[in-house]
Amino acid sequence: MRYLVPVLVVGTGGAFGSILRYSLSLLGQRFSITFPHGTLWANLLGCLVIGIVVSLTAATESFSPNMRLFLATGICGGFTTMSSFIYELVQFLKDHEYFYAGAYFSLTLVGCMVMFCIGAWLVQWTLKV
Repeated sequence: MRYLVPVLVVGTGGAFGSILRYSLSLLGQRFSITFPHGTLWANLLGCLVIGIVVSLTAATESFSPNMRLFLATGICGGFTTMSSFIYELVQFLKDHEYFYAGAYFSLTLVGCMVMFCIGAWLVQWTLKV
């Protein structure tokens, strides 16, 4: 039962973040349909917000644990996973774990590209059968 409130807080923030992301994508399409403005701005703004939340949390007691979950994990998580990725990458760098930072960076970007291509190939392969 004690996990119910955090789950609801994250879920509510995630829903809100997802709606913001979709709205930003629609707005981005007004500028161009060939360049992913919405995704770019969602990633940039999500990283800005999680940077603010993490820094304020570390420096002050401004946010309750549930508010941090709502803002960082919920909204930023629903808005973009790039914000979590950058936060974790920065933590490796702060801890002078350069090997892990490089590996995480490379595996995430290359791995996601490869998995995307595999997914697309699986669909094409399945539809041919």
